[in-house]
Amino acid sequence: MKTTEKVLGFLENNKGRYVSGESIALELGLSRNSVWKAIKTLQEKGYEIGAVTNKGYILSAKNNLISAQSVQKFVTAENIIIEYRDEVTSTNTLLKKMAENGEKEGFVLMAGEQTSGRGRLGRNFSSQKGTGVYFSILLRPDMKPQDALLITTCAAVAVAKAIEKNTDKMTSIKWVNDIYMRDRKVCGILTEASFDLECGKLSYAVLGIGINMYFPENSLPDDIKDIAGAVFDEKPDGDSVSRIVADVINIFFDEYRVIVGKHFLFDYCSRSYLDGKAINVIKPDSTREAEAIDIDDDFRLHVKYPDGTEEYLSSGEVSTRIR
Repeated sequence: MKTTEKVLGFLENNKGRYVSGESIALELGLSRNSVWKAIKTLQEKGYEIGAVTNKGYILSAKNNLISAQSVQKFVTAENIIIEYRDEVTSTNTLLKKMAENGEKEGFVLMAGEQTSGRGRLGRNFSSQKGTGVYFSILLRPDMKPQDALLITTCAAVAVAKAIEKNTDKMTSIKWVNDIYMRDRKVCGILTEASFDLECGKLSYAVLGIGINMYFPENSLPDDIKDIAGAVFDEKPDGDSVSRIVADVINIFFDEYRVIVGKHFLFDYCSRSYLDGKAINVIKPDSTREAEAIDIDDDFRLHVKYPDGTEEYLSSGEVSTRIR
């Protein structure tokens, strides 16, 4: 771990309190000069760090820059390692490479911007700097391929609960992988997996989550400005964003350990955004109008067509959109 990361972690754990340069140096096994240089580097990056003679350094309680350290201090799930990068092509793409190289379950790659973010069905996922947080979680589940949908639906519940816990605002889940607030999309989820054909199970899964935390200073791209929303109306002070990310991780792993039991089914269905709505069911060779009825015990979307026929739609078979 770099010296600046060590110092930042110490300051995050003592956020809002003065700590002397000497205590930081002794605790981390660093020289006073190394601590001073790390503080200067962090200040140049925008961290609100004050310095007062005979009192030491203080990371402002209002500091809202997100980092691996700002999230890690709130994580209670075991064996979670977080790495933060300012910019990546795609957290999912990079983490899949790390998975192939043997990285362990629980590794979280987080970024402030993606230049090649991806959504379902190969669509582009807007991941602008200064709008949100994008992170991927490496999983190595003992799970059959047909159960992989549970990862996405479990994550959707975790995001919804984490937002509600930290904002007191209601969320809904648009089948199968989008989180909505006030009729606007604030989160997209993409799970990608590798299968072991010999044993018929997943080798690993990479769970990608992108949350629009606040609106960018510039306008949103034309293709999403009518549907995209944000968790907060403006960038909040303090640890609000870091707490949401940590709670997503904590809530997800609480369920993940017993995921095949589907204990989160009620939480998913009770937040369904589509129930009773007119929708278009989009398939590769057709688009049909339908009414969304409900979601069944296998997380399939139950729809009814104008001719009276009904269908249960499974993940990967179709996508849906509000008409």
